[in-house]
Amino acid sequence: MAPAFLLVAACGTTETKAPVATGPLPKGGGYYKVGNPYQINGIWYYPAENEKYDSTGIASWYGPGFHGLKTANGEVFDENEMSAAHPTLPMPVIARVTNLENGKSVVVRINDRGPFASGREIDLSKKAAEVLGFKQKGTAKVRVQYIGRAPLQGGIGDGMGVAETFVAPPVDTPPEERRVAGTAPVTAVATVSTTELAPPSVPVASAPPATMTPIADAPSTVAGTGAEPPVAAAPGSIYVQAGSFQSLQNAETVRQQLSGVGRVEIQTTMVDGTPFYRVRVGPLSDVPAADSSLQNVIAQGHRSARIVVD
Repeated sequence: MAPAFLLVAACGTTETKAPVATGPLPKGGGYYKVGNPYQINGIWYYPAENEKYDSTGIASWYGPGFHGLKTANGEVFDENEMSAAHPTLPMPVIARVTNLENGKSVVVRINDRGPFASGREIDLSKKAAEVLGFKQKGTAKVRVQYIGRAPLQGGIGDGMGVAETFVAPPVDTPPEERRVAGTAPVTAVATVSTTELAPPSVPVASAPPATMTPIADAPSTVAGTGAEPPVAAAPGSIYVQAGSFQSLQNAETVRQQLSGVGRVEIQTTMVDGTPFYRVRVGPLSDVPAADSSLQNVIAQGHRSARIVVD
């Protein structure tokens, strides 16, 4: 059997077929894991503990090809449980996932790594995708909000309850999990030049979750940038975000660089009282259009670009 990490790398893309597990599967049994930076298909991912994690994007789902196999933190994947895979959140943790297309919201146990298909925010189990109402469609616009650590023995009920009141026992993260791998190009992330700008080395923390509706950006009011005026987008619009910068000059450089890939906007948002300038392509008509635009932005050298939904 291939290592669990390699099998999970297929989440959200082509399923790797595995022997179908029969009978009840064990719950829990894994360990708490943050993880070192890692690279998949030329893109670096930086796992981290982030209690303020609140992000939007595109969800996919995985099921039969992984049912009964080990997850990235040593648990057993059960497609009929309310679980999920995420590229950077610790494992196991509890998160709320809201389908922005129909308003349905559930709580899931994140106990796996993935998805690694470009532009995907989270990979849900078959059961979670069914409850959120997008199993047949395959993808959905979602919001993912961190709630807290999950109990190592497993379980979160049916995913419909209020999990915010749950408090897991503290778990010490092994020192090796906190150490940054020497091969990870961390310094490259902090490098800024006029020809190719990398995202900030410090992850941008989003505002604490207050409501179950997306938080809209304030339109950019900066004059003299030569940017096209923002389009009045409907709620749930899809964008490709090339980067978020504290320097307007850096954001404008990226905007000009991406002028050939479609409508590019600089949107201003406040984070803990500090303005950040987000360079976004869009709004885009649907997920396939967003996938195509994302590849174009990555081809321009912005490998950390991602799909977001507002």
